[in-house]
Amino acid sequence: MGVFGRVIMLMMPITPKFIIRWVANRYVAGPDLESALVVMRQISAQGACFTVDVLGEEITSLAEADFFVEEYARVLDAIVAEGLDANISLKPTAFGLLIDQSAAVANIERITRKAAENDIFVRLDMEDHRVTQPTIDLVTTMHERELTNIGTVLQARLFRTGEDIANLSEKLANASDVRICKGIYLESEDIAHTGYHQIVEATNRAIDQLLDAGSYTAIASHDMPVINHSLAALSERGLGPVTNESGEVGGSLRNGKGPGYEFQMLLGVRGNIRRRLASQGHRTRVYIPYGSRWYEYSMRRLRENPDVAWHIAKSIIMPWTNRR
Repeated sequence: MGVFGRVIMLMMPITPKFIIRWVANRYVAGPDLESALVVMRQISAQGACFTVDVLGEEITSLAEADFFVEEYARVLDAIVAEGLDANISLKPTAFGLLIDQSAAVANIERITRKAAENDIFVRLDMEDHRVTQPTIDLVTTMHERELTNIGTVLQARLFRTGEDIANLSEKLANASDVRICKGIYLESEDIAHTGYHQIVEATNRAIDQLLDAGSYTAIASHDMPVINHSLAALSERGLGPVTNESGEVGGSLRNGKGPGYEFQMLLGVRGNIRRRLASQGHRTRVYIPYGSRWYEYSMRRLRENPDVAWHIAKSIIMPWTNRR
């Protein structure tokens, strides 16, 4: 699978852009906010909620951050106007984290405060190891400023993740909210697991640790070994779908959240599994990326993790295995 993915990646620079656009259409909602709203309206009927992400990261000047501040303000207004069950995902480097940390904090606080006024959650996405600690620090800083509607992502492949979970749980108690994923960034074996089975085992351990710590646990995986482990772990701890006031399965114990956990998946990936989980009463969330930088996003994901190409090829060759 790795070799196949690398072959596809090597072909990407000479692949016509319209072909990459055709492939990306499955995984990116579109070039603008209206495109994202259309997709969310369609998928809402499947019992899903959403995380909206404006494509773009690692700016080269602080002036570029203004676009993201303004665009996310538009996203928040649209979520409220449309009455969508959605939150937002921010990449800290898009707000200036690698240029001026104080400016990035100010930019992210501005968006987080606007979101808090409308009971909307903010997820700080996790990028490569250079910004792992600064991103975690951003979350704790916002909580110190009484903005508790914010959490982050932790990547299970990193050796440090267990300690990060423990520290966040200690500092934030039951306000801790973590999206746990394997991690798309291919890090050095000095700081991260690199084998598939190692990464899956590390992800499962992290899920157990988060659940035991009482952290709200957003399980972000398309891997059946992780999903099956999660279902067993939830059952062992007496967690699972709850019943709302109408007697319907799937009611939420928290505003905009599930009963201590939820399952998250990327747009266009494992829709059949997501729908099955939703039908069983589990809260499911779809990651909705949109923006004019869809090409850069697609190419970057392939460079960072060539195995993504296998999933793309599989969805084209065997589309019935991976309905949107």
